[in-house]
Amino acid sequence: MKPSVYFVIDLKSFYASVECVERGLDPMTAHLVVADPERTERTICLAVSPALKALGVKNRCRVFEIPKNVDYIVAEPRMKRYIEYAADIYSIYLRYIAPQDIHVYSIDEVFLDVGPYLKYYRMSAEELGRNLLKTIRETTGLPAACGVGTNLYLAKIALDILAKHCEASIAYLDETLYREKLWNHQPLTDFWRIGPGISKRLASMGITTMKGIAQADEDSLYRMFGVDAELLIDHAWGQEPTTIADIKKYKPKTHCLSSSQILSKNYSFEKGKLIVKEMMDALCLDLTDQDLVTQSVTLQVGYAYAFSSKPIKGTTRLPAATNLYTIMIPAVTRLYEDIVHPAAPIRKISITCNRVTPEGDRSLNLFEDVEEMEKNRRIQKTVLKIKKKYGKNAILKGMDLESGATTQQRNNQIGGHKSGEESKNQT
Repeated sequence: MKPSVYFVIDLKSFYASVECVERGLDPMTAHLVVADPERTERTICLAVSPALKALGVKNRCRVFEIPKNVDYIVAEPRMKRYIEYAADIYSIYLRYIAPQDIHVYSIDEVFLDVGPYLKYYRMSAEELGRNLLKTIRETTGLPAACGVGTNLYLAKIALDILAKHCEASIAYLDETLYREKLWNHQPLTDFWRIGPGISKRLASMGITTMKGIAQADEDSLYRMFGVDAELLIDHAWGQEPTTIADIKKYKPKTHCLSSSQILSKNYSFEKGKLIVKEMMDALCLDLTDQDLVTQSVTLQVGYAYAFSSKPIKGTTRLPAATNLYTIMIPAVTRLYEDIVHPAAPIRKISITCNRVTPEGDRSLNLFEDVEEMEKNRRIQKTVLKIKKKYGKNAILKGMDLESGATTQQRNNQIGGHKSGEESKNQT
């Protein structure tokens, strides 16, 4: 039986590369950052072009951190355009690979199970990888890198540590090569799923390399990391049993629906409450649109750092599983009033609807006014229909027009960033 072969393809500095291509610039030589020019110099750059990275400018840096002696272009985010490019590139993958063998990891990164296709194309894995990178570049103008591995983990490591930093933009790893090339590689945070926290805990055990994890006492690792030690040990040996087929089959037992936003300035207690109401109202519509209900809501509020570095968090249980704004907005408002300091400047708000379930599975509460509930449900369904037909800002509530409200602005965004359609929607 031939070993499996996986690709992980990453579009280099995706957002920045798109903006370069749109301006007729070479993404590998142009100095460009994607950031909202309307925000302060503390705003985070969504992407930095490869040429700027080569100068030491870190990805996801803040604008003020870019050296003053470096000339660069600032491109306003256009999320809708980036999604269009991502869709075009996905269609390129479909020319070579069937959908069931593709797992989209993020907007700019994808896993491919290419083992079954190598014989058909009469190519080696490296040849097929180079062919894909060439097609992406010729079709869209975007540079990409490809990690090739005998399992998903090795393909990802080949991409992150080797392919992204070599001239060919492609690299291969099997278990033997992994141990030869990367067992002593540092820092450990370069490896997938090892963050600063895990790295620090490993260092407290005297472990600073993957070889150190592989040769460590397993009982000590399990005492330190619990069941997560199994993943650490497997990855230290370059092993990963999960396949794309396993990912496709996986269905979580429960899931949640959440929304969060970082405010552009400090908000007072009352203004913060307004944002909480707006966000809860939007989540109620999201639940209704997906025919889902929830029985509890978690609210997390982050203060301005000068006031407190620790966010405050609380959960409220609803009388019955619901998606109605008439029940959920008052509930989360009471929670906000209970847990938030009235003098605190607010900078971040997150709301999570926990353990959401299909609306058809809910059981009625004897104390509920069924007639009133059905009326409010019809209202929410009607609002959704109007928004889908005429745009999200076609119908708004009075609170959305108050000073400090953010709903209208957020309705023109994708993923919390400008879609590139704002000017069109405002004319």
